Order: sequence, then C-alpha cells, then structure tokens
Amino acid sequence: MQKTSFNPDDIAAPVGGYAHGCLAAEGRRILFVSGQIPAAPDGSIPPDFESQARNVWRNIESVLREAGMGLDNLVKITAFLTDRAHVLPNRKIRQEVLGDRRIAMSAIIAGTLDSDWLLEVEAIAMD
Repeated sequence: MQKTSFNPDDIAAPVGGYAHGCLAAEGRRILFVSGQIPAAPDGSIPPDFESQARNVWRNIESVLREAGMGLDNLVKITAFLTDRAHVLPNRKIRQEVLGDRRIAMSAIIAGTLDSDWLLEVEAIAMD
C-alpha cells in the first residue's frame, strides 16, 4: 500500500508518536472500523484501563484481519477516553501496538455508551 505520512514544519510537531495526516493512494479499498469496545471474546470487560486498551487493539486487529488487512493498513484512529488520566497509558499501549507506524490520530475525552468502558477506538484503514 502506498501511504505517506505528513507532519508539516509550519505547525506544532505531533506529541505521542502519530502523524498529523496520512495520504493513501486512490483506487484502494477503504475499511471503516466501528468504535471497538474493551470487551473480551466472552463479552467480559476487565476493570483496569491497560487490559481494556489491549482488548480494544486486539479487536481492531481482528476486524482488520477479517478484511484481509493489518496494522500497516491503518490511516486514522479516533480514541474516546473517559478520563484525562488515561491519556498517557493509552499513548503507551498504542505505541506498543503500532510501533513505528505513523498514522493520523485524534483523542477525545468523552463518556462512553457503557459506564464500564474506559475507552473506545474507531479506525480507518486502506489497502
């Protein structure tokens, strides 16, 4: 997949290992991944943020895999966090999962549909 990340010099550099913009070549498949919740396959929700975040990323990877894609196909994610205290742990886990991949990203502090969920992440991927 031809993908180019952009971090213009005339705006503040991104903090936390992401790209301000990500351009994918036209004529490709686009996958919109619905907001993934922190549920394990059995439907259980762990009580701690780290376990919830890891479940969310496992779920995203599963959707990507089902579509014949992987993490390299991600171009944008939006993370919805329920508490500002989760910003740094979220960044750490996201960076562990994505490694050197630089994609467009937004993080929003908001409520979630279920009060047990500490985060939800939606994604866009292309191939």
